[in-house]
Amino acid sequence: MNHPDHTKEITRIKKIKGQLDGIQKMIERGEYCISILNQTKAVSSAVHSLETSLLEKHIQHCIVGAFSSEHDAQDRESKIQELLSLFRKRIK
Repeated sequence: MNHPDHTKEITRIKKIKGQLDGIQKMIERGEYCISILNQTKAVSSAVHSLETSLLEKHIQHCIVGAFSSEHDAQDRESKIQELLSLFRKRIK
């Protein structure tokens, strides 16, 4: 099975890396805790947005593909279990 193109997410990842570098510099400079925490929340939000984008592509491409007539029931069940496992990890 071909995988969806995730190259557009590289820009998001670079931004997140830049934000993390900024947080490190804030800590090194001894900046105020709340200022640092505000930046960590921004990173968390950016990572969540990245995850959402990847999940949408996975559903639109991989899951839909697994449920096409050319795939077997075992492949479909495997895709369902992958998603359930992913969501169980996110809930914890």
